Amino acid sequence: MVSIRLEPLKVERITVAIADLPPDLMGTKLIQLSDLHYDGLRLSEELLTQAIAVSNLENPDLILLTGDYITHQPDPIDELVMRLQDLKSRLGIYAVLGNHDYGYHDAKVRVINALNSIGIKVLWNEIATPFGSDFPIVGLADFWSSEFNPAAVMTQLSPHIPRLVLSHNPDTAEILQQWRVDLQLSGHTHGGQVIIPGLGAAALIIQQIHHYTPKILHPWIPFVNECSRVVKHWQWAQGWHQVHHNQLYVNRGLGTYFPGRFFCPPEITVITLN
Repeated sequence: MVSIRLEPLKVERITVAIADLPPDLMGTKLIQLSDLHYDGLRLSEELLTQAIAVSNLENPDLILLTGDYITHQPDPIDELVMRLQDLKSRLGIYAVLGNHDYGYHDAKVRVINALNSIGIKVLWNEIATPFGSDFPIVGLADFWSSEFNPAAVMTQLSPHIPRLVLSHNPDTAEILQQWRVDLQLSGHTHGGQVIIPGLGAAALIIQQIHHYTPKILHPWIPFVNECSRVVKHWQWAQGWHQVHHNQLYVNRGLGTYFPGRFFCPPEITVITLN
């Protein structure tokens, strides 16, 4: 087994202002988990157990999962849901799929059915109303799928109604600027995994070097193709961002790819609305 450098779980706490939020929802607590990559290599049982325990101690109103439960073939999803059934929240758990959850043969159906079997509602271009119709949750199909079609969903909602949007890939924030998105929750980037203190994600630095370097030197820039295939907007690799009038939060995820995490710990996000 290839050794992957790991870092301890970190709880990120943020308070997000939502315009026109119904008064009875002030102080609502959300938990976001993302990018588990449960495959026996990229997520340890200890870290998963800790994340579930931390989430339950927070006594959240709602838990939101933003994709990539598996990595390649879907068999591990059956074991994963046995762990996730221990998650507790007042109004349940809602989820969207990531790009790893549908690429393998029959993975999409198996992942959705497994999550649904323990009461986790998967939204694929759907709207849910656990808080009522005055604050809906929109779950979009993954950006890289052939079914990504935000217009078909977003146009169902009045622009006067605040909403929460779940979208695995943060690059969708660029497209979603044409609609009201009070808070978009995404993952996908793993936070960049390798952070250069004082400079940011290594992938963003590579992207910037590529941008300002003559084309003749592009073939000599390491990892530029790999980074560009993950996301376009590495400036949104993690944390809170204002994207025009919309708000975006990107979770660093729990799972970890080789070579591991450097100054980029796995994350559970505790979000309080006001």
